[in-house]
Amino acid sequence: MRSSKWIVGIVSILAIIGLLSSIGTFLKSGLIFILIAAAIYLLYRFAFGNGENKKEQQAFLKAARKSRKRLKKRHADGTVRAHLRKKPIRKKSEVQLTVIEGKKGKKKNRAVF
Repeated sequence: MRSSKWIVGIVSILAIIGLLSSIGTFLKSGLIFILIAAAIYLLYRFAFGNGENKKEQQAFLKAARKSRKRLKKRHADGTVRAHLRKKPIRKKSEVQLTVIEGKKGKKKNRAVF
């Protein structure tokens, strides 16, 4: 009976060692996968990060700076003091919009074959 307890104990210890070894191998492969994925992402980011999206972002930031500068100048000139007035005064918009009249009487032939 004593020998069976020793055999069960040794087999249990070997099973635990094997389990820990396989968990370590799994974690190691997972870590390698994460590192490879991060490297591929960084390469993609550096290779294609200088494209159209970055140019659009730079154009947006430039327009935002100009707009902020223009608004700051208008506030400094005293032209916009709506928070001090009782009634807000509507000014003519700086944007010039043009309405283009189309051919309203003519209907399109929607039967396209």
